[in-house]
Amino acid sequence: MSLHLGLDLGGTNIKCAVLERPGEPGALPRVLATASTPTRSEDGADAVLGRVAALGRATAAPLGDVATVGVGLPGHFDAATGTATLLPNLHGDWRGQPVAGPLAAALGRPVALVNDCRALTLAELRLGAGRGVDDLLCIALGTGVGGGVAIGGRLHLGLGHAGELGHQTVDPGGPVCGCGNRGCLDRVAGAEAIARDAGRATVDEVATAARAGDARAIAALERAAELIGTALANAIVVLWPERVVVGGGVAAAGAALLDPLRAVIHRRACVAPTDRIAIVPAALGPHAGATGAALFAAEAGPPAT
Repeated sequence: MSLHLGLDLGGTNIKCAVLERPGEPGALPRVLATASTPTRSEDGADAVLGRVAALGRATAAPLGDVATVGVGLPGHFDAATGTATLLPNLHGDWRGQPVAGPLAAALGRPVALVNDCRALTLAELRLGAGRGVDDLLCIALGTGVGGGVAIGGRLHLGLGHAGELGHQTVDPGGPVCGCGNRGCLDRVAGAEAIARDAGRATVDEVATAARAGDARAIAALERAAELIGTALANAIVVLWPERVVVGGGVAAAGAALLDPLRAVIHRRACVAPTDRIAIVPAALGPHAGATGAALFAAEAGPPAT
């Protein structure tokens, strides 16, 4: 048995999970503890990283020493140097900001970095709605849109950051994205875009109004489903996955989003066997990213000394 710490640095909250990994072959890891704290990224990178480390120490301390530490970041990083390259949902300029080094020093263990949506994908693959399949697409619908891909039962990272479903162009004349492109799914089908289209303050209000029959809210979710479904159909015809997992806060809209989403995929992914590809909601809840970060580090193992 070994303990593994996972931390998920989000734009709003930092989340933490401690995972117990049994030594018996085939036994599933289990989450022993979770916690969260506000990110408050307006305070600057050093303060944020201090909160990440403090939350990790406080959550793991009652359970014992951890073997590995994984940290999910909301964007891109340079794995070789452990520095951030593009974290658009955090205040300030994080380009070139050391992340792995300061956190390793504070936590007393080397830190493995992973994109937060890739961490979510790994968690759902191992412990959630993706269990039992080898080839999986996962999309995370929140403030922005992220994703991940698993092939052959392993998280697929390509040259480093494969799985960016949210940065497909779905509206060529759309708004400029934080990545520099125009019309990314991330900008036109995230929570803010849906709320704006529905004339509501939050996507939760949109979902509630849609369930009550509000026509504008229903139309906003259907427009988002058309865009998200188009992006997923594009990925499906390339990868032919066994399952698609839909997570993130926007997915809490439930059938009001998932039903039209499934219809779009069936209509657009014509060459793929969509009748055999299940489109299912994520199963692990708000700490999935932290759980996946812990899994990522655990599966990578401690670095060679």
